[in-house]
Amino acid sequence: MNPIDLDRVLTVLGAATWGTDDRSRARVAGSIALTVYDSHARDQGTPYLEHPLAVVTLLRTEIRVNHPETLLLALLHDALEVAPESEALLVQHLGFPFTARLRAMTADHRLEQRPKVAGDETRWRAKQAELPPEDLLVRLADRVHNLRDLAASPKIDRRRRFLQGLSDFHLPLAEAARGLSPHLDAMHALLHAEYVRHQQEGS
Repeated sequence: MNPIDLDRVLTVLGAATWGTDDRSRARVAGSIALTVYDSHARDQGTPYLEHPLAVVTLLRTEIRVNHPETLLLALLHDALEVAPESEALLVQHLGFPFTARLRAMTADHRLEQRPKVAGDETRWRAKQAELPPEDLLVRLADRVHNLRDLAASPKIDRRRRFLQGLSDFHLPLAEAARGLSPHLDAMHALLHAEYVRHQQEGS
């Protein structure tokens, strides 16, 4: 597989069709993504950046999202999870409001660089439920891609945890939010399709 470069990131974003300011912002965000995700790998052994690029692709091609800021948020949605120390860089180049949105999409134990403890899961679910529609859309797209990628994970327990979370949290959350926008309605349909697929595979 060829290394991921800035041109590929911009192509996945569809930035060539954006206005001048948004294209400039895309180049900055793409460069930061290459820096932040560099040297990180998924537990499947693939370069970490492949995951946020897949989330961007899902949003663009399956949900028909074309809002530049939402797609940049998708590109960097895991930046503070894998590299909490990148917060100052993000604020400097993309602004405090954008970085605050990323913080709201990141579990507290990740931001604090500590092991997960009792109560963290409850707080994390509450944090996700409070996200505004576009940010929730990105978080749910992240979950869809993670579900699709489960088969490649070597962690046996990962499938059980993700499917449990799908049935008792993410699917009800998406159901409750589906009336907020056509995009969230479409995202609910994707999550439900993943639920049905995994139920069939497990039967």
